[in-house]
Amino acid sequence: MAEEEKREVVIDDGRIESIEEFQTPETLYQELITRVRKYHPSDDISLIEKAYNLAYEAHKEQVRKSGEPYIIHPLCVAIILADLELDKETIVAGLLHDVVEDTPITDEEIAERFGADVALLVDGVTKLDKLNFHGINDKDTEKLERQAENLRKMFLAMAKDIRVILIKLADRLHNMRTLKYRKPEKQQEVARETLDIYSPIAHRLGISKIKVELDDLSLKYLEPEAYYDLVDKIAIRKSVREKYIQAIVDEVSEHIEHAGIKAQIDGRIKHFFSIYKKMVNQNKTIDQIYDLFAVRIIVDSVKDCYAALGVIHEMYKPIPERFKDYIAMPKANMYQSLHTTLIGTSGIPFEIQIRTYEMHKAAEYGIAAHWKYKRESDGKKVETQEEEKLVWLRQILEWQQTEEDNKEFMQLLKSDLNLFSDQVYCFTPTGDVKNLPAGCTPIDFAYSIHSAVGNTMIGARVNGKLVTIDYEIKNGDQIEIMTSQNSKGPSRDWLNVVKSTQAKNKINQWFKHQLKEDNIVKGRELIQNYCKAKGINTQDILISKYEESVMQKYGFQDWDSVLAAVGHGGLKEGQIVNRMQELYDSDHRKVMSNEDVLAEIQENAQFSRLRDKKSSSGIVVRGIHDVAVRFSKCCSPVPGDEIVGFVTRGRGISIHRTDCINIMNLPEIDRVRLIDAEWQSNGESEGDEKYTAEITIFANNRNGLLADISKALTEKDIDILSLNTRVSKKGTATMSVSFEIKSRNELDRIIDKIRTIESVLDIERTTS
Repeated sequence: MAEEEKREVVIDDGRIESIEEFQTPETLYQELITRVRKYHPSDDISLIEKAYNLAYEAHKEQVRKSGEPYIIHPLCVAIILADLELDKETIVAGLLHDVVEDTPITDEEIAERFGADVALLVDGVTKLDKLNFHGINDKDTEKLERQAENLRKMFLAMAKDIRVILIKLADRLHNMRTLKYRKPEKQQEVARETLDIYSPIAHRLGISKIKVELDDLSLKYLEPEAYYDLVDKIAIRKSVREKYIQAIVDEVSEHIEHAGIKAQIDGRIKHFFSIYKKMVNQNKTIDQIYDLFAVRIIVDSVKDCYAALGVIHEMYKPIPERFKDYIAMPKANMYQSLHTTLIGTSGIPFEIQIRTYEMHKAAEYGIAAHWKYKRESDGKKVETQEEEKLVWLRQILEWQQTEEDNKEFMQLLKSDLNLFSDQVYCFTPTGDVKNLPAGCTPIDFAYSIHSAVGNTMIGARVNGKLVTIDYEIKNGDQIEIMTSQNSKGPSRDWLNVVKSTQAKNKINQWFKHQLKEDNIVKGRELIQNYCKAKGINTQDILISKYEESVMQKYGFQDWDSVLAAVGHGGLKEGQIVNRMQELYDSDHRKVMSNEDVLAEIQENAQFSRLRDKKSSSGIVVRGIHDVAVRFSKCCSPVPGDEIVGFVTRGRGISIHRTDCINIMNLPEIDRVRLIDAEWQSNGESEGDEKYTAEITIFANNRNGLLADISKALTEKDIDILSLNTRVSKKGTATMSVSFEIKSRNELDRIIDKIRTIESVLDIERTTS
């Protein structure tokens, strides 16, 4: 383990215990069984042993980037799940989570050997592994929709069984621990995804043991200079700080014991990301962070929590407005504890957290704590707590059903995932507590009660006094919402006032539903105006089968809903019309006669003065002047290939190889469109111009095959544009490689080089 990693474990004792790298699979398996037996009441580990043996055999030919056997990864994932004290089915699914994706083993085999429960978990994790959240730009509509769809799939998988995301979180945690073996750009990519997606989900599910380590590891790769600077600054006076913390712990222990309170007391320095975030957000140095030190007091009962708080406030001077009672008013993820920041005897501030053992368990394990076995005595209570933990997930699933606009769904979700600012606690007139994000207004409060209350709101009183709708709610405020059935509903201006995601979503839904008729009319007008501007006949495209295709593509139940979406801006009219025009053109292909094609060529030829036209691409097209020449992607011709031109409608001339499958299968009626074309050079010379080529490699799969092929291309100074590979159940690897070259001669040399690689069976030029 690297030195900085050792320091991290010592400094922050709230982490899941790490496993030293490069242990043998047998050692790790014994470690797994030891950890399972610590909390599991059953001595029968046969199912886990069976899963380990299957995973070991399935992955035995695979290695990780670090060079260690691949089986190390699922074993470490299973150990993390065991640290969360999850049930055997989850441990088994953790061991098998990669076998369906990376080996010939099928879902059916998993179900047959381990049961439907394990198969469901493995299938859920396999599907999540295929989701990609990297490099998405909010301005890129196509990628934004793809990301939104991926997130929708993730939350549906979580809804089926929350253990799916717990396995995925464990998988991501171990990948982050071993991220140093990836390339720097990949490290940044994975760390950003972790910080944006997986860490917030762990937070929402209350699993601080995973959340804090994901945060710190993400910081390590996203901001390495800041991370190591923080590590060094904390380590500089490590012995002094540890001595200071221990002195506080000893002093507090003495007073707590004297008060007759049974407690477990320990001290620590808070984790790096928390310190870094406060330094950045508050523009402070590390010496100005109040809660750099934290002492935790764990007691038996809630009564003891408040008794201990009294003892602490009698010992030290509390800092004003730095006390938070999360026991009476839990956080959104059901976290409970008393927090108070105090001035020590040496003048250095520190934080004390006071909670019960049950609260501590919930804070560390979150939703995972609900898979403990011995819970029959209070099963009803556990079930209620679990429901409270999943309120957030149910809310997101509700958004999925009501929010048709992917961009809006993404904004709501990102806002909700990143809503980690301080909370304010306020009260209804009957004394019920409402937990809202800091900065919220009476409108947010109204919608937190019910949509009908928010939609009919006409004013608000705070602590008995009338306030404006943009009043910022403070801790302890009592809010009374005034409503009227004569209200015309919310104003669009409210969207600029409210802070909570829930309120914004409900206001948007009101406008979409209440104003649907107006939006339908507006949407119809926008489509008609677009068609008129583009010279498109609406009677041609606005027919039922084209409408049904659009409804299916965008997930609408009826055409009016599509028009309403266009009306309120959820869809662009151009998206709809262009889609329908494509369908119409596909059904009404213009058939040109031989005479039409020849006339078109002759018309172009009369401007050419019967001379050759050399394009910037080095192509000579006989008898054609001033016409666009482009290379067809279906066969990717390069200098030296025999080529032919094809006269397209409105897109110039496309150049194909003469052996292109599309040219060979061209209908007789279209063959008159073919025209002679040749390279300006004979393909022997290699200038600066580069051309895209694609080949398909067939090989017997083995370890290092991909690396050998990549090395062969690198040695030839070839830039790989794309590489896709798949392996059949019989072990045959099929690789499609796209790269840039200068000529057919260079391509032939590359193919000859690859043919010499061990296991390569055949190579073909790609045509489609």
